Amino acid sequence: MSNSQRASLRLVLLPFASVAALQFSANAEVLQTRSFNISIERNCPEGEVTCNNVTYVGTNIRTGKAIELQGKTLHQIAADGVTPTRFLGYEFWNEEYRYIVTADNKLQVFREEQLIIEEQGVLVNP
Repeated sequence: MSNSQRASLRLVLLPFASVAALQFSANAEVLQTRSFNISIERNCPEGEVTCNNVTYVGTNIRTGKAIELQGKTLHQIAADGVTPTRFLGYEFWNEEYRYIVTADNKLQVFREEQLIIEEQGVLVNP
């Protein structure tokens, strides 16, 4: 992992009460799966199709421990190889772990290339 990747990676263990405040930010999407409450917030100007500054706060429902990651939006690319089209979801990295939250509200966690967690979620209105 490069220094720039390490700089963009931030792992934070937060008390559950603190995470609850983050989850209900006016700009956040809140996804609830069987095991996790996940808050996703785009930190880009409104109207931008792609965003390389997205915050993920995932809280383990059982333990109350949370992780905060920075990531980006994922899009299908048009035939020109450049233009983003259909929104596919979000991607976040934590060292060798890759977190994907799909457009159909599924959480997928990969360790290297192996899928280790897959849970369907539902969007929750604050």
